[in-house]
Amino acid sequence: MLPVDLPDTVREALLAPLVDQHCHGVRRDDLTRAPFETLISTGGTPAPPGTTHFDTPIGAAIRRWCAPVLDLEPHVAPTVYLARRAELGADEVNRRLLRAAGALTFLVDTGVESGELLSAAELGRFGSAVADEIIRIEQIEQDVAEVAEAALDYTDSLAEELTARAAGAVGMKTVVAHRCGLGFDPSRPARGSVLAAANRRLAEPKEPATDPILLRHLLWTAVDVARERGLPLQVHTGLADGGVGPHLADPSLLSGFIRALQPMGVPVVLLHCYPYHRQAAHLADVHPHVHVDVGPALARGAAGAWRVMDELLELAPFHKQLFGSGSAGVAETCHLGAVFFRRSLGGALKARLDAGEWSAADAARVAHMIGSGNARRVYRL
Repeated sequence: MLPVDLPDTVREALLAPLVDQHCHGVRRDDLTRAPFETLISTGGTPAPPGTTHFDTPIGAAIRRWCAPVLDLEPHVAPTVYLARRAELGADEVNRRLLRAAGALTFLVDTGVESGELLSAAELGRFGSAVADEIIRIEQIEQDVAEVAEAALDYTDSLAEELTARAAGAVGMKTVVAHRCGLGFDPSRPARGSVLAAANRRLAEPKEPATDPILLRHLLWTAVDVARERGLPLQVHTGLADGGVGPHLADPSLLSGFIRALQPMGVPVVLLHCYPYHRQAAHLADVHPHVHVDVGPALARGAAGAWRVMDELLELAPFHKQLFGSGSAGVAETCHLGAVFFRRSLGGALKARLDAGEWSAADAARVAHMIGSGNARRVYRL
């Protein structure tokens, strides 16, 4: 799995148990080819007629790296892979692939609630790991909006519910990039404008919140809770399947909000970031409370993942980088996130070792920091 000729200490550091600081639930049911292919696609849509999502970097990676975990030869045909998957059954497939990731801890975004997905506790049990919860603030807002009867009731309940849910979590997450983009006014909205926005919200409580005023209020309410409880705030950036253009998910648009949070001491973790990982790395370099991961870009880039990792290492301080698979839908994404994190970081470390820029001790220390140590510190694990 790793580049050849790495020093033993570096190899051991790369293969050490990981803290997967951002992942989602995976399907618990047996999947036929059509839904499986949809789940491995970025857009969550079927492949065009006459084509297949196996003809993608992640599709090829599944056949190369996941097939052996299911007792198959590398590069088997998709039909053979899926037949073996069906033969083993969902429980055994999930168990094998989640354990193969080699994670010590999963930090699970529970914002997408579905009976089809493994819960955080089940994910941990299948993966022989500890599982802790990251709460998604927009989902909590949705829950509050659906039962609130008036604007004042809504604002009070929102703060109370965020506080209650945060008590059992190790972090909070926002997908505001999906809702209105990241170029929002970073200031706290005035109470009057919040109440007016809340009245508009309660007219359509089952729809996702998209009002920038309301989303800013939600963010600042979450920040207050995070500061009180010492929790980090994850911010989804980069490519996503939300309703806004990808240019509005550039993390550099968050500069004003990030500066406003700095005196409060709330850690900010910029998730995913690709293709804006250089901007995210710069923010992590400039601001003491900002951290970064590139999430599923490594698994989806597969053999090309080393380029992303190498560029991240060029700019972001090593103590600011975190591993997060961003896995979702199928357990293959969790295993591949770990595989290509280790492979891409291993390749980047080897290049620096071969150039004489780093010592083996330096490389091993960085591998430990990014693989687990930084997450333990940021999330107080």
